[in-house]
Amino acid sequence: MAEITFITGSTLGSAEYVAEHLADKLSEAGHTSELLHGAELDEVPLEGIWIIVTSTHGAGELPDNLLDFNEALSEQKPDLSGVRYGAIGLGNKEYDLFCGAIKTLDEQLTQLGAIRIGDRLEIDVLEHEIPEDPAEAWLVEWIEKI
Repeated sequence: MAEITFITGSTLGSAEYVAEHLADKLSEAGHTSELLHGAELDEVPLEGIWIIVTSTHGAGELPDNLLDFNEALSEQKPDLSGVRYGAIGLGNKEYDLFCGAIKTLDEQLTQLGAIRIGDRLEIDVLEHEIPEDPAEAWLVEWIEKI
């Protein structure tokens, strides 16, 4: 079974709750995972399987606890060709840059050689009062692809 690293970015905790819920579901399926809330690049294995779960802050920006991670990716430009990942964003469609944070990270990871597994999930928190529900549905399909 797979070892999966969750990297979360959150202002109010919603992305962390989603990641924790998905980690429980993965455990039930026999996988192991590590949760890194507001990860630093040097904490993250530069190979293996990641799931990025982040909310969007302000006008499409990354939450404060992922700014250092994103900056380190930009400056150090690590080779991420050994990384496969899933991408989940939480946002509000009333904003022009809906789920802007996950789009930024998704593009950054791809430019550094990482390969996304499946489609990026963008959850509108106004449409889904419990964002864990669409994330769990996404995970069922995503896990078949790893």
